Amino acid sequence: MASPNGAEDFDNSLLSYEKLDRASPDLWPEQPGVVEFAASCKNPITNSPPKWMAELEIEDIEMLKLGSLTTANLMEKVKGLQNLGYQLGLEEPINETRSRAREQDLLPLPHGH
Repeated sequence: MASPNGAEDFDNSLLSYEKLDRASPDLWPEQPGVVEFAASCKNPITNSPPKWMAELEIEDIEMLKLGSLTTANLMEKVKGLQNLGYQLGLEEPINETRSRAREQDLLPLPHGH
């Protein structure tokens, strides 16, 4: 049978005497708050595009525009891309067959050649 002092000794062994009224350790340096961060991100309006945007290609800019679409417009765009992919999938085997047939001289060349 355990003595009552054993339970008290166990409770005392769990106590921590660390003082927490000190500054943050180097592991967690002070960081600016959200207000300071937002203020640092505000760019004055200029006529020239930002440097990062000048390096974008046309396809990249088109991708950026997708982010401003409403859900319905984005779904319409996706559906259009799916339809385009389907049509290309239908046309690809036909053109591949034509190409192979021309290589084997099974199909005549188009008129005028």
